[in-house]
Amino acid sequence: MTETQLDIITGFVNSILEDNTELFLVSLKIKPTNNIKVYVDGDNGITVENCIRINRKLYKLIEEKGMYPEGDFSLEISSPGVDEPLKLYRQYKKNIGRNVEVVFADDTKQEGKLFEATETDILIETTEGKGKKAVTQQVLIPLANIKKAVVQIKF
Repeated sequence: MTETQLDIITGFVNSILEDNTELFLVSLKIKPTNNIKVYVDGDNGITVENCIRINRKLYKLIEEKGMYPEGDFSLEISSPGVDEPLKLYRQYKKNIGRNVEVVFADDTKQEGKLFEATETDILIETTEGKGKKAVTQQVLIPLANIKKAVVQIKF
């Protein structure tokens, strides 16, 4: 089996991130127009400077490999936006304490505060009712049961 462009570029990104173990690759997409989108995050967030550094190194590696004749590609490095679903354990871990909406495989939803995260499941705290009648409970959710989970931004 031959290595795909996606595999090669994923390998490049992971090698660039080796020297900064706080940063990690979330996802990578290559559009038919050779627009390469790389989403990187960090245990404590990611800075614009990090994105610029990764972009420069990755651009150079792609050019040196000669993957796109005459430099016929574009490259975007960014963090996943706040509306992007959480995909990796490290993303869940860094968002402990924040409210999340979890969508299950059957499209039912549950919202609560992300209380704990492990490699296999998350624990959210939900509150039903208001005031003195409010009931707080913790719900353990296996990651395998989650269709998507999105951090809820409250203003």
